[in-house]
Amino acid sequence: MKKIDLKGKKALVTGGSQGIGAEICNQLATCGADVFINYNNSSDKAEALAKKIKETYGTKAACFKADVSKAKEVEAMFLQMDKEIGTVDILVNNAGCESVVHVLDMEETTWDRIMDVNLKGPFLCSQYAAKRMESKSGGVIINISSIHDVVPRKGLIHYCSAKAGLKMFSKCLSLELAEKNIRVVSIAPGAIETNMNKKEIANFGKDKFERWIPQGRIGNVSDVANTVAFMASDLADYINGADIYIDGAYMNHTIQYDPRPARKKN
Repeated sequence: MKKIDLKGKKALVTGGSQGIGAEICNQLATCGADVFINYNNSSDKAEALAKKIKETYGTKAACFKADVSKAKEVEAMFLQMDKEIGTVDILVNNAGCESVVHVLDMEETTWDRIMDVNLKGPFLCSQYAAKRMESKSGGVIINISSIHDVVPRKGLIHYCSAKAGLKMFSKCLSLELAEKNIRVVSIAPGAIETNMNKKEIANFGKDKFERWIPQGRIGNVSDVANTVAFMASDLADYINGADIYIDGAYMNHTIQYDPRPARKKN
């Protein structure tokens, strides 16, 4: 069986300093890729992660502060990556943010910020990346979305709308860039436990999630990172424009009651 081999590949992961993003960086490095870690606030975590990757996996790693919703900062990020790591082969648009607000109380600035980071950010980063990938005869763009690109949720009308837009953005981008040998996929996690949301999940009730999710467990960051590594590799060479849901069948479990009769004993 072939193994995931990303040796010689240059990967940029936005929002890569912690949570799902950090695990994606680790997994890509495990498979041999050099990793450029974007962050906006957590400089200490980003620098520690870059150091760990270099020491543990022997690949190149560096980090850069940039707000992905600002074109000038995105441009500076790619220029710095060119110098420190090399021209991008793999872009993972992972940076995102959310807030829970009743639609009738939502400020315009709140709506704009969610849209800017979750939708405008992937647009800007993909554009800068694709122009570089074109010169290298190909590449892969992976957009980290959410099951809420199709599943509505109270208090998150701005976030759900942005992720729905990202889903269609990925599909349109795959059409436009296929002729450049650039693949685009959307990866949509469901309930994923991270260091940042462990307390929130515990307070809400982890057992509730485990009852709601057909597989009986909350996802972990490696579930997402492993999928990203596969999609970034040549093993997924014919997967383009697809939406990959990582949720243990959570989004398929709208009907909670079970009408099936008891099974007959053999």
